[in-house]
Amino acid sequence: MALLKFGGGITEMRGSIAGNVYSRNRFGAYARPRTKPVNPQSELQEACRNVISFLTEYWHSTLTPAERTAWETYAAAVPFNNKLGETVYLTGFNMFVRSNFELKRQAHTVVEAGPTTLALPETDPTFAVAASVATQEISVTFDNVLPWANEDDAFLFVEQGVPQIATRNFFNGPWRFMDEVAGDSVTPPTSPAAMTAPFTLVLGQKVWCYARIVRADGRLSNPFTASCIVAA
Repeated sequence: MALLKFGGGITEMRGSIAGNVYSRNRFGAYARPRTKPVNPQSELQEACRNVISFLTEYWHSTLTPAERTAWETYAAAVPFNNKLGETVYLTGFNMFVRSNFELKRQAHTVVEAGPTTLALPETDPTFAVAASVATQEISVTFDNVLPWANEDDAFLFVEQGVPQIATRNFFNGPWRFMDEVAGDSVTPPTSPAAMTAPFTLVLGQKVWCYARIVRADGRLSNPFTASCIVAA
Protein backbone atom coordinates (compact mmCIF):
# COMPACT_ATOMS: atom_id res chain seq x y z
CA MET A 1 0.00 0.00 0.00
CA ALA A 2 1.44 3.38 -1.02
CA LEU A 3 0.88 6.63 0.87
CA LEU A 4 0.13 9.72 -1.19
CA LYS A 5 0.55 13.46 -0.74
CA PHE A 6 -1.44 15.48 -3.24
CA GLY A 7 -0.23 18.76 -4.67
CA GLY A 8 -1.73 21.41 -6.91
CA GLY A 9 -4.62 20.34 -9.10
CA ILE A 10 -5.68 17.26 -7.13
CA THR A 11 -6.40 17.40 -3.40
CA GLU A 12 -8.52 14.27 -2.86
CA MET A 13 -9.11 11.00 -4.67
CA ARG A 14 -11.48 8.12 -3.99
CA GLY A 15 -12.32 5.02 -5.99
CA SER A 16 -10.37 3.01 -8.55
CA ILE A 17 -8.45 3.95 -11.72
CA ALA A 18 -6.40 1.61 -13.92
CA GLY A 19 -6.06 -1.17 -11.40
CA ASN A 20 -5.40 1.06 -8.38
CA VAL A 21 -7.74 1.99 -5.53
CA TYR A 22 -7.42 5.43 -3.92
CA SER A 23 -8.79 6.21 -0.48
CA ARG A 24 -7.95 7.75 2.90
CA ASN A 25 -7.68 6.52 6.46
CA ARG A 26 -6.55 8.19 9.70
CA PHE A 27 -2.93 8.10 8.51
CA GLY A 28 -3.66 9.99 5.28
CA ALA A 29 -4.29 9.24 1.61
CA TYR A 30 -3.18 5.89 0.22
CA ALA A 31 -3.27 3.77 -2.93
CA ARG A 32 -3.40 -0.03 -3.22
CA PRO A 33 -3.83 -2.52 -6.04
CA ARG A 34 -7.43 -3.13 -6.99
CA THR A 35 -8.53 -6.70 -6.39
CA LYS A 36 -11.62 -8.03 -8.08
CA PRO A 37 -13.68 -10.04 -5.59
CA VAL A 38 -14.79 -13.51 -6.51
CA ASN A 39 -18.43 -14.00 -7.34
CA PRO A 40 -19.54 -17.28 -5.83
CA GLN A 41 -23.19 -16.43 -6.55
CA SER A 42 -24.21 -17.47 -3.07
CA GLU A 43 -27.84 -17.67 -2.03
CA LEU A 44 -27.50 -14.35 -0.19
CA GLN A 45 -26.03 -12.63 -3.23
CA GLU A 46 -28.71 -14.00 -5.51
CA ALA A 47 -31.43 -12.95 -3.07
CA CYS A 48 -30.10 -9.38 -3.00
CA ARG A 49 -29.89 -9.20 -6.79
CA ASN A 50 -33.43 -10.51 -7.08
CA VAL A 51 -34.71 -7.85 -4.69
CA ILE A 52 -33.03 -5.06 -6.69
CA SER A 53 -34.41 -6.48 -9.95
CA PHE A 54 -37.87 -6.69 -8.43
CA LEU A 55 -37.77 -3.09 -7.17
CA THR A 56 -36.43 -1.84 -10.50
CA GLU A 57 -39.35 -3.39 -12.34
CA TYR A 58 -41.74 -2.22 -9.62
CA TRP A 59 -40.61 1.40 -10.10
CA HIS A 60 -41.27 1.29 -13.84
CA SER A 61 -44.41 -0.82 -14.00
CA THR A 62 -46.29 -0.43 -10.70
CA LEU A 63 -45.72 3.05 -9.30
CA THR A 64 -47.90 5.80 -10.69
CA PRO A 65 -46.34 8.95 -12.18
CA ALA A 66 -47.47 10.85 -9.08
CA GLU A 67 -45.74 8.34 -6.79
CA ARG A 68 -42.52 8.53 -8.78
CA THR A 69 -42.67 12.33 -8.63
CA ALA A 70 -43.10 12.15 -4.85
CA TRP A 71 -39.95 10.02 -4.55
CA GLU A 72 -38.10 12.49 -6.77
CA THR A 73 -39.22 15.33 -4.50
CA TYR A 74 -38.08 13.46 -1.40
CA ALA A 75 -34.72 12.59 -2.96
CA ALA A 76 -34.12 16.20 -4.01
CA ALA A 77 -34.62 17.37 -0.42
CA VAL A 78 -32.39 14.83 1.37
CA PRO A 79 -28.62 15.31 0.95
CA PHE A 80 -25.94 12.64 1.31
CA ASN A 81 -22.14 12.80 1.39
CA ASN A 82 -20.10 11.04 -1.29
CA LYS A 83 -16.65 9.48 -0.75
CA LEU A 84 -15.03 12.91 -0.88
CA GLY A 85 -17.39 14.33 1.72
CA GLU A 86 -19.21 16.42 -0.88
CA THR A 87 -22.97 16.87 -0.76
CA VAL A 88 -24.84 14.86 -3.39
CA TYR A 89 -28.47 13.96 -4.02
CA LEU A 90 -29.84 10.58 -5.08
CA THR A 91 -32.40 10.16 -7.84
CA GLY A 92 -35.97 9.31 -6.93
CA PHE A 93 -35.42 5.78 -8.26
CA ASN A 94 -32.31 5.27 -6.13
CA MET A 95 -34.10 6.57 -3.05
CA PHE A 96 -37.04 4.25 -3.69
CA VAL A 97 -34.72 1.24 -3.92
CA ARG A 98 -32.69 2.36 -0.89
CA SER A 99 -35.83 2.73 1.23
CA ASN A 100 -37.54 -0.48 0.14
CA PHE A 101 -34.62 -2.89 -0.25
CA GLU A 102 -34.58 -4.19 3.33
CA LEU A 103 -38.38 -4.14 3.56
CA LYS A 104 -38.69 -6.36 0.50
CA ARG A 105 -35.78 -8.58 1.54
CA GLN A 106 -37.55 -9.31 4.81
CA ALA A 107 -40.89 -9.92 3.05
CA HIS A 108 -42.57 -6.70 4.18
CA THR A 109 -44.87 -4.59 2.03
CA VAL A 110 -43.24 -2.22 -0.47
CA VAL A 111 -43.89 1.45 0.34
CA GLU A 112 -45.16 2.97 -2.89
CA ALA A 113 -45.97 6.55 -1.93
CA GLY A 114 -42.99 8.86 -1.61
CA PRO A 115 -42.45 10.26 1.93
CA THR A 116 -43.88 13.70 2.60
CA THR A 117 -41.56 14.31 5.54
CA LEU A 118 -38.44 15.55 3.76
CA ALA A 119 -35.79 14.27 6.16
CA LEU A 120 -34.15 11.01 7.16
CA PRO A 121 -35.32 9.35 10.38
CA GLU A 122 -33.18 9.99 13.42
CA THR A 123 -30.66 7.35 14.49
CA ASP A 124 -30.56 5.84 17.99
CA PRO A 125 -27.70 7.18 20.16
CA THR A 126 -28.48 4.57 22.85
CA PHE A 127 -27.91 1.61 20.51
CA ALA A 128 -25.67 -0.95 22.24
CA VAL A 129 -24.98 -4.68 22.02
CA ALA A 130 -23.75 -7.50 24.28
CA ALA A 131 -22.86 -11.00 23.03
CA SER A 132 -22.85 -14.35 24.84
CA VAL A 133 -21.09 -17.60 23.97
CA ALA A 134 -23.50 -19.60 26.11
CA THR A 135 -26.64 -18.50 24.29
CA GLN A 136 -25.10 -17.61 20.90
CA GLU A 137 -27.29 -14.52 21.10
CA ILE A 138 -26.67 -10.80 20.90
CA SER A 139 -28.62 -8.55 23.23
CA VAL A 140 -29.59 -5.34 21.40
CA THR A 141 -30.39 -2.27 23.46
CA PHE A 142 -32.45 0.51 21.86
CA ASP A 143 -34.62 3.47 22.83
CA ASN A 144 -38.26 2.41 22.65
CA VAL A 145 -39.41 6.01 23.10
CA LEU A 146 -38.21 6.95 19.62
CA PRO A 147 -40.99 7.51 17.04
CA TRP A 148 -40.33 4.31 15.04
CA ALA A 149 -40.88 2.12 18.12
CA ASN A 150 -44.33 3.62 18.61
CA GLU A 151 -45.42 3.30 14.98
CA ASP A 152 -46.97 0.34 13.18
CA ASP A 153 -45.07 -0.90 10.10
CA ALA A 154 -41.81 0.67 11.30
CA PHE A 155 -38.72 -1.41 12.06
CA LEU A 156 -35.23 -1.51 13.50
CA PHE A 157 -33.16 -3.79 11.24
CA VAL A 158 -29.98 -5.20 12.79
CA GLU A 159 -27.03 -6.98 11.14
CA GLN A 160 -23.96 -8.65 12.64
CA GLY A 161 -20.45 -8.33 11.27
CA VAL A 162 -17.93 -11.15 10.94
CA PRO A 163 -16.26 -11.54 14.39
CA GLN A 164 -12.81 -9.96 14.71
CA ILE A 165 -9.83 -10.03 17.07
CA ALA A 166 -10.40 -8.06 20.26
CA THR A 167 -7.80 -5.39 19.45
CA ARG A 168 -9.41 -4.28 16.19
CA ASN A 169 -10.90 -0.79 16.42
CA PHE A 170 -12.56 -0.39 13.02
CA PHE A 171 -14.90 -2.57 10.99
CA ASN A 172 -16.86 -1.91 7.80
CA GLY A 173 -18.25 -5.28 6.81
CA PRO A 174 -19.11 -7.79 5.61
CA TRP A 175 -22.43 -7.86 7.44
CA ARG A 176 -25.18 -10.44 7.66
CA PHE A 177 -28.81 -9.77 8.59
CA MET A 178 -29.54 -10.82 12.15
CA ASP A 179 -33.09 -9.82 13.11
CA GLU A 180 -35.59 -6.99 13.28
CA VAL A 181 -37.61 -5.22 15.94
CA ALA A 182 -41.09 -4.10 14.89
CA GLY A 183 -42.64 -0.88 16.10
CA ASP A 184 -46.09 -0.94 17.67
CA SER A 185 -48.42 2.03 18.16
CA VAL A 186 -50.11 0.39 21.15
CA THR A 187 -47.31 -1.46 22.95
CA PRO A 188 -43.80 -0.44 21.90
CA PRO A 189 -41.17 -3.21 21.81
CA THR A 190 -39.21 -3.99 24.95
CA SER A 191 -35.50 -3.26 25.09
CA PRO A 192 -33.14 -5.10 25.05
CA ALA A 193 -34.06 -7.61 22.34
CA ALA A 194 -32.31 -11.00 22.21
CA MET A 195 -31.25 -11.96 18.66
CA THR A 196 -29.66 -15.18 17.45
CA ALA A 197 -26.21 -14.42 16.03
CA PRO A 198 -25.79 -15.41 12.35
CA PHE A 199 -22.02 -15.84 12.91
CA THR A 200 -20.67 -18.13 15.63
CA LEU A 201 -19.71 -16.25 18.79
CA VAL A 202 -16.34 -17.13 20.35
CA LEU A 203 -15.19 -15.98 23.78
CA GLY A 204 -13.01 -12.86 23.63
CA GLN A 205 -13.71 -11.97 20.01
CA LYS A 206 -15.06 -8.56 19.06
CA VAL A 207 -18.31 -8.16 17.17
CA TRP A 208 -19.89 -5.15 15.54
CA CYS A 209 -23.59 -4.74 14.85
CA TYR A 210 -25.06 -2.41 12.25
CA ALA A 211 -28.57 -1.00 12.46
CA ARG A 212 -30.98 1.13 10.50
CA ILE A 213 -34.43 2.44 11.25
CA VAL A 214 -37.16 2.41 8.63
CA ARG A 215 -40.31 4.40 9.25
CA ALA A 216 -43.78 3.41 8.08
CA ASP A 217 -43.60 5.99 5.29
CA GLY A 218 -40.50 4.28 3.86
CA ARG A 219 -37.85 6.68 5.14
CA LEU A 220 -34.63 4.82 5.96
CA SER A 221 -32.13 6.22 8.45
CA ASN A 222 -28.39 6.42 8.09
CA PRO A 223 -26.62 3.39 9.57
CA PHE A 224 -25.37 3.35 13.15
CA THR A 225 -23.16 0.77 14.84
CA ALA A 226 -22.11 -0.65 18.18
CA SER A 227 -19.51 -3.21 19.22
CA CYS A 228 -18.72 -5.48 22.15
CA ILE A 229 -16.37 -8.22 23.31
CA VAL A 230 -18.03 -11.65 23.35
CA ALA A 231 -18.57 -12.78 26.94
CA ALA A 232 -19.21 -16.20 28.41
